[in-house]
Amino acid sequence: MSDDLTPVANFLYEAGTLKHTARTGWWMAGVHTPETVAEHSWRTALIASIIAKLEGADPARAAFLAVWHDSQETRTGDVNHLGKKYVAGETDPRDITADQIANFPEGLAQAVLELVAEYESKETPEAVCARDADKLECMIQGVEYKAQGYENAQRWIDNSRGRIVTKSGQELADAVLETGSLDWLRNALGETKPS
Repeated sequence: MSDDLTPVANFLYEAGTLKHTARTGWWMAGVHTPETVAEHSWRTALIASIIAKLEGADPARAAFLAVWHDSQETRTGDVNHLGKKYVAGETDPRDITADQIANFPEGLAQAVLELVAEYESKETPEAVCARDADKLECMIQGVEYKAQGYENAQRWIDNSRGRIVTKSGQELADAVLETGSLDWLRNALGETKPS
């Protein structure tokens, strides 16, 4: 007899709420309709795989960690950095995950709990790469918002860049800062960059 997967199905619906959960810190930069947590997590996972490969870590594991890194925000919403200052006794993401998956089949629950604990511990190369990816994704989003006219995004660009710790992450961040947000499109169309 197989395990009851109804709790997993419920969680998948819960996870879908991240497609509608705005990254609230961007409101302080004047962004009216900021990216969602799900949009952020997707690109973070992609970046994590790249940084991990460059660092000699396991790209799949780093991406896996990044996919789950903000999953707790289905329960808390996206509390921005300033807001966290005022949240009394902020709950550990591991505890939130434990509540979210309390009725998962045991082997699956254990795997998810270990994954979130690994990310939060910041000890494995893959966790470090995933955390750098989180910062780099925020930096890239800031560059894109600044290109759209949100000058206050520079604070997020600078802050995120300063928190990247891996050599590959730092080099990639520098490359991003030297590249225009639409250079990829110009290259794909064979156009030259305007002076």
